[in-house]
Amino acid sequence: MRTLKYAILGLLAICLAAVALANRDLVEVQAMPDVVAGILGISASITLPLFVVILAGVAVGVLIGFLWEWLREHKHRVEMRQRKKEVNRLEAEMSRMREEKHEGQDEVLALLEERQAGR
Repeated sequence: MRTLKYAILGLLAICLAAVALANRDLVEVQAMPDVVAGILGISASITLPLFVVILAGVAVGVLIGFLWEWLREHKHRVEMRQRKKEVNRLEAEMSRMREEKHEGQDEVLALLEERQAGR
C-alpha cells in the first residue's frame, strides 16, 4: 500500500513538473481592470511564470474548499461533543450506581452476582 502511495505521488510530481516546464512564460497578473486602476490611480500588477499562477489558483481553491467543509461540519462537531459529554455523564452515573449496589459486600461476591445478573 505504501508503494502505491509513493507511486501516485511520484506520478503527480512528474505531471506538475511537466505543467511547470510547459508554462514557463511570464504573464502579468493584475489585481484590478485597467479602467478601475486608471480611476483610482493604482496599478497593482505583478509578473509571474504562468505555472506559478496556475498552481497558486489550485492551492487557493483547495484551501477555500477545506475551509468551506470545515464550516459546514461545525454542527456535526457540536453534536458529537454534546453526545460525548452525555456518554461520560451516563458512564459516571452507572459506575456510581454499581458501587452503591454492592456497597459493603465482598468484591468477589459482587463480581459473581453481576455475572449472574448479566446472563
